[in-house]
Amino acid sequence: MSDWGAESSGDPLPEVTTGKRRTDPDAEAIDGDDDPVTERAAESRVAENATEDGGSGGPDGGHASGGPDGGHGTDGSDPSGTDAWLYGWALGYAAVGAASLSVPLYAIDLGAGAFVVSLIAATAAFAGVPGAILWGRLVARTRQRRPFVLVALGLTTGVLLSLPFLTSPWTVLLANAVLWFVVAAAAPVLNIIVVEGYATDQWNRRFGLLNHYQGYGWLAGLVAGGAWSVAAGPRFGLASLPAMRLFFVFSGVAGALGVLVVLAWYPEAPTMSEQRFRRLSRRIRLSGVGPIRSARGIPFGPVRIYWALGDLGGRGAGWHGLVEGFRDRFPASLRRYLLAATVFFAGFSAFFGPLPAYFVSAGYGTGEVFALFIINSAASAVAYGRAGVLASERDAVGLQLGALAFRAGSFPIVAIVGAAVAPPFGLVAVAGLFVGIGVSWAVVAVTATGLVTRFATETGRAEALGLYTAIGSLGGGIGSALGGAVAEGFGYSAAFVVASGLVAVAVLIVRGNAADRSSAIR
Repeated sequence: MSDWGAESSGDPLPEVTTGKRRTDPDAEAIDGDDDPVTERAAESRVAENATEDGGSGGPDGGHASGGPDGGHGTDGSDPSGTDAWLYGWALGYAAVGAASLSVPLYAIDLGAGAFVVSLIAATAAFAGVPGAILWGRLVARTRQRRPFVLVALGLTTGVLLSLPFLTSPWTVLLANAVLWFVVAAAAPVLNIIVVEGYATDQWNRRFGLLNHYQGYGWLAGLVAGGAWSVAAGPRFGLASLPAMRLFFVFSGVAGALGVLVVLAWYPEAPTMSEQRFRRLSRRIRLSGVGPIRSARGIPFGPVRIYWALGDLGGRGAGWHGLVEGFRDRFPASLRRYLLAATVFFAGFSAFFGPLPAYFVSAGYGTGEVFALFIINSAASAVAYGRAGVLASERDAVGLQLGALAFRAGSFPIVAIVGAAVAPPFGLVAVAGLFVGIGVSWAVVAVTATGLVTRFATETGRAEALGLYTAIGSLGGGIGSALGGAVAEGFGYSAAFVVASGLVAVAVLIVRGNAADRSSAIR
């Protein structure tokens, strides 16, 4: 899989700023008029804003005062205090963050091998796609928002509370797929909620606010899982399996508390018309900020596939239209780089997919596994800022090649050190490697976004960024299954060598692409 959450977003935990609502004299015409001519003109202005000046200064998508499509201060995203409902979503995300690692560990306790554990990661990457599509349509048709957030939290609670009663790794896999189905399905709804009524130049901050609650909720869940796994045995005398089942109950309670917080602090807004929902969804895609920043915490965010591929070939174009649209809109250098990204994401996931099962087989305790993944996530978060500075001062291709080469070399070393070096020295050595692996991800994430932007045409940048994140989902899901299958059939060392080889192939593609581009420029 991915880094079980650490690599689900290219963004650090952002500055927390709610932004300020803006009224726009054009908003009434854009959102309140269903005339096709008016709609085409509105979308033209949105596209112009998105491609020429980054989306700033465009219509804010909301009414200056109340109206049938929602008004100021009533949709839960008002800076005056109604954003407090996001504490409820953060509680639910803490439960999901805890489950991201505790579910595969629980499956291992039930007898799962490397392949099943990797399939848990792969299904997490794909399960949310139909949910995102279905819920997006239901929101547009029912003109409601809060019920879908409540249903997501409620079903998350139900899945977590059901896990203690499951006794087969395969039923755990199915339950995990349901969990990610509902979590990912809520993402398009959340995107709409946090930006509705705000100017496009405030959207980054609004997505940053959502990311803040999701990101720290996720991390809190991981920390809670690690702390419980360490304390459950010595302090409460619980064996691993009963302790994990009780932890799922605690996680379910956190999800239920999230439902109560949303019920109390998120008043239902006036209904939103289907036309307005679709226009606002389109503007999020055009802006190039929503899909990347708002899917944080979801392993290779499955909803990104939904956002990124929605308009690639045009409405009703079919596969032929997708292929032709891809060739027409994306230059050869960008296509080659996207191929490289597919390969290195598959390599990352071939390593991380079977990794929890490997650590358990090597004798690591549950608490130690949690600690290693927390270290990896923390290293990435700390390194994002410095990676951004370096990317702006030095050659981004060179930085990325260095980070990819480090990962290609370190993946097999983890297998050697983890199995050959006895604790506690082996744990310390692997933790050191995980710091480097986490830092290298920050470099890859930051430079990849810049390279995609550089290789794309000015009018195709938003779509290119969306496609890049979708490729992360596709490559991640395929790589997880591949790594698990190799580990099951040939051993963990072979799986990690395959992962290393995939990343090495990506290094060659990135280097060759840079050389070809330099030659073309000269």
